[in-house]
Amino acid sequence: MSYFSPLYLVMVPLLMAVYQLASSKARPVILLLASYMFIWFASNKLIVFIWLATLGVHYFGMWLDDLEKEKKAAIKDVERSERKLIKAGYKKKQWHILIFAIVLFVAVLFAFKYVGFFVSILNDIFSLTSVPVFIKYHKMIAPIGISYYTLQCIAYLSDIYLGKIQAERNLFKLALYLAFFPCIMEGPIVRATDTLGQLTNGEPLNYHNVTYGIQRIGWGFFKKYVIADRLNIPVTLIFTNYAHYHGGTLFLGMIGYTMLLYCEFSGTMDVVIGTAQIFNITLPENFRQPFFAKNVSDFWTRWHITLGAFFRDYIYYPMSLSKPLKALTKKTRAKLGNHYGPLVTGAIALFVVWFCNGLWHGAGWTYLFYGMYHFFFILSESLTEQLVVNGCEKLHINRESKPYRIFQSFKLCIFIFVGEMFFRAPTVGQGFAMLSQTLRDFTFNGKELLKLGIDKYDYGVLIIALIILFVISMLKEKKINVREAIASKPIVLRWSIYYAFIIAVLIFGAYGVGYLPVAPIYADF
Repeated sequence: MSYFSPLYLVMVPLLMAVYQLASSKARPVILLLASYMFIWFASNKLIVFIWLATLGVHYFGMWLDDLEKEKKAAIKDVERSERKLIKAGYKKKQWHILIFAIVLFVAVLFAFKYVGFFVSILNDIFSLTSVPVFIKYHKMIAPIGISYYTLQCIAYLSDIYLGKIQAERNLFKLALYLAFFPCIMEGPIVRATDTLGQLTNGEPLNYHNVTYGIQRIGWGFFKKYVIADRLNIPVTLIFTNYAHYHGGTLFLGMIGYTMLLYCEFSGTMDVVIGTAQIFNITLPENFRQPFFAKNVSDFWTRWHITLGAFFRDYIYYPMSLSKPLKALTKKTRAKLGNHYGPLVTGAIALFVVWFCNGLWHGAGWTYLFYGMYHFFFILSESLTEQLVVNGCEKLHINRESKPYRIFQSFKLCIFIFVGEMFFRAPTVGQGFAMLSQTLRDFTFNGKELLKLGIDKYDYGVLIIALIILFVISMLKEKKINVREAIASKPIVLRWSIYYAFIIAVLIFGAYGVGYLPVAPIYADF
């Protein structure tokens, strides 16, 4: 089961019909049943884990909420001097509950995704130190969406603890929030404030949301079938047999994998967000023209936005504002100044964020290296920002000029392409071998390109499709809404464009014999 499978394409229209015919009270129930059906088809009996997670987060949420109510009642008729002590006591209890709940949810995630990796590390250590111990481990199949709903559970309970929201006492509503089928497999990671209220409104389908939702789904299919699936064959060949290709071909393989990953993941987000919009639910955006970013830090505010926001709000900020790091900031500011002093403590929190980010993507050294790679460049940008500003002022370089922006984009793309190469490489060592081969023998051989599983026709389609993708992205970056522009056209022209686009995807999509469709990449994370 995936968002591009025939089963999904049958499921959504049927769900639309059943949803529209049902009463407003029954519609949320239908969405929950559809969500559980989707999870069942994708992971069968492992659906029990999201049920257990839902019961757990519901219990802990109400516990935190009840303590908050007890606290308010306890301080109601108490003198001001005693209120502070009472509040501190209740806050401590809530903190312990929150930490216990987070440890519990993370432990389950760790058991399914990371035990094998860390057991292999221990076995390697035992082997190197000649300790006669070998730990056996049988890999477990992780429940669908566990990485996503675990973070949603943590965010939900943290927001209750911080007083941003109240606990949802209705178990059914909470269950729908955690299991909503469009975002259970690959995100986005939604907060309770994003969707909890929308999911249970039970509003009927309307023409605007249905047409706009279908538009968005079609754009996702274009990215996936026309670009990502067509790139999958040459990218797989290049990364599997990198030693047999010239450096120029390897570099094109880096670019190809980056575009494949972007089109598969952002295309999935288009289908997910479009599906939700059909049912009058607005999900947060997960991409915002990342390749138009100014630097690596800006790139990560535009790529997988909801994951970055989670790490920012629930790891980076809490660590930066903790008492130990605030004390360290005070000391470093006194010694290094107001600019570089806070960067020391910021670097500590940033390191933890990118360690977690790398590990979240997968249990392997390549993923940890990927996290540290981006940590290094983001920290380097922060350390050198003032030097760059001063240098540009001395050389009279306008940092907002087009040549400088083009230079920034070129530099950023190189960093991203190399980073994604390590992300895709089977091992860190092979990643460095590919990079070394690229730098040592950076020549292009046109004949090699025609031996990568696709022909001149495919390359032509790819070039045109990537140009279309670039133009649409550029217009969005300039705040020009292409969808609204098309929707404002006369009905005949408007639907002619829609049908032409659908036919183009059907004709030029890479599917059937000879093509290798991309599996849902982020579903494994």
